[in-house]
Amino acid sequence: MVDLTLRFENPTLFYVGAEAEVYRAKWYGIDVVIKRRIPKPYRIRELDEEIRFRRTMREAKILHYAKKAGVPTPTVYFLDPTNSTIIMNFIEGERTREALSKFTGEERVRKIELIGVYTGRLHQAGIQHGDLTTSNMILTEDGRIFIVDFGLGAFTNEVEDMAVDLILFRRALMSTHYMFAEECFKAFLRGYASIRGRKIADKVLDKAREVEKRGRYVIRS
Repeated sequence: MVDLTLRFENPTLFYVGAEAEVYRAKWYGIDVVIKRRIPKPYRIRELDEEIRFRRTMREAKILHYAKKAGVPTPTVYFLDPTNSTIIMNFIEGERTREALSKFTGEERVRKIELIGVYTGRLHQAGIQHGDLTTSNMILTEDGRIFIVDFGLGAFTNEVEDMAVDLILFRRALMSTHYMFAEECFKAFLRGYASIRGRKIADKVLDKAREVEKRGRYVIRS
């Protein structure tokens, strides 16, 4: 439950995931999102509190450093790790998952290439998103793309962790946008390589192929 002592107006639950409840509300007149990690009754209470505290802190820190790296992300307004809660600005727009099919081919390629640029900036800053799909990207009315939901994110410089992001993004394209998935993934890689350099981009892509051949990939808990 959201702590109403923080003066939220009309908090409305609009998403419940495996890890968190997400509310939309007004907070001191600002449109915000309230993300609260859900207690897990199967875990020892002290351990559960420690895990949720640590993950909440990590996500807020990732959002800060992602923005610092030049990646459009929600702005954290308030952090309450003791109650596993982050308050951030609400990004008005449409999920990129739904928006992509409305673009012409050229527009779509430009947007996907930009996502590749943003992913390159994340990885260059030592950040893995952890759930890099078009469902976790918001396209605003003025054409900007924001990357959201870093709940599975991590600070890492491991090539395999970066490769997992590429695998997840390509799988998202194949499952939801299969008609133009290959063209889009090539555009994504162009944007990615423009930040990371061809040598590193190829190294991450080769690792992604290796991981897929093993039939497994690691999602950091």
